Amino acid sequence: MHRFSPKTIRLATLALVFLLCAGLLCQFPAAAQEQDDSAIKVNVNLVLVDATVKTKTGQIMEELKKDDFELREDGQAQKISFFGRDELPLNIALVLDLSDSIAPFFEPVRDAAVGTLATLKPEDRVALFTFATEAELRVPLTQDKDRLIGAFKSFQAGGLTNINDGIFVAAKYFLTTAPKGRRVIILISDDVGTDAGGQSTADIITEATAADASLYNLRIPGDNPRATLLFASGVPGLVNIRKVADATGGEIFDVPSANSLEGAFRALLTRIKTRYTLGYYTSANGALGKPHKLDVRLAPSFGKKDRDYAILAKNGFYFVP
Repeated sequence: MHRFSPKTIRLATLALVFLLCAGLLCQFPAAAQEQDDSAIKVNVNLVLVDATVKTKTGQIMEELKKDDFELREDGQAQKISFFGRDELPLNIALVLDLSDSIAPFFEPVRDAAVGTLATLKPEDRVALFTFATEAELRVPLTQDKDRLIGAFKSFQAGGLTNINDGIFVAAKYFLTTAPKGRRVIILISDDVGTDAGGQSTADIITEATAADASLYNLRIPGDNPRATLLFASGVPGLVNIRKVADATGGEIFDVPSANSLEGAFRALLTRIKTRYTLGYYTSANGALGKPHKLDVRLAPSFGKKDRDYAILAKNGFYFVP
């Protein structure tokens, strides 16, 4: 019986591994061609656009299909390659106002947030930020809901209301970490700023757009005496939250009383989770360093945008390699 040397056996094994790998690689292009157009491919420039569609009376349009949408980048029609609802992981930056005016309402806010976060899917993640005079990250993106609940219990309200930095810091975090999936900033505040921080409305819109994050605002009651409101109205540079929400495709939800907080929070989260997600592959390369304009609308058979229906979606994006 012929015996092979250890060296010969090693060479034969390496040759076999090489042949197997070559065979597998040859199969990949064929498999890619068999994928449906709606599959998300990797290593290409996929742009995701979330959209909420409402009738002219404000009702949500929930039964739309991919072919009902038209999407343009810088005026050029794009092929929609991905279409879905609540199929991608959700990344939420929860930005909580801890200023003086929130103190009487903090406990209901905490209870509403804790109850609502429990409705997220296991793969969804939340980062927790707070702001008063300064903004700071308290809990980085996590799926651990108990960790978030524990952080809430340690907070105390007090200080000025620096909404500008609160939103900006959250947007910057998303831009830096670039988590996969959809990105949403949820601002919980009475929206009465008393400190403009270091960022303008334009700066905040640019940062949120570059981070591909939509701003949602849960506008809650606050303990704001008339003197505080007069003071706030004279502070230059306070962020225009409506402009940021409109530019990024978000919404503002008004909360009439502390008792309706949890219901409003759940409605906001449901709206986020049931938005349409459209995806297309861009040829942009970021050479100009300017935002690319986006326009989402329905097919002509639905009428005219902003007259017969309304679409809430981001109006631009920056190419980030």
